[in-house]
Amino acid sequence: MKLPMLTVDEKLAEIRRLYFSTTRETIQTDLAKALDLLRSMSSEEERERATVYMEGLAQMRLDWARTGGRRSGKSRKN
Repeated sequence: MKLPMLTVDEKLAEIRRLYFSTTRETIQTDLAKALDLLRSMSSEEERERATVYMEGLAQMRLDWARTGGRRSGKSRKN
């Protein structure tokens, strides 16, 4: 997927939009889009501004994966 040339603020705004609009059904594609945007940022300072949204998206994916595929009462043992 080719992304249009966006400013850092536009990239951050899109990551923020993805964070607030994602659902259980769209989390995988939304997180992939957010990661593409994050990778396109050129400096660590730019990426740090997106940290809270990226961590939130990752946490939502983890939480939804835990509740979506397992029956209650069973835990995974490593």
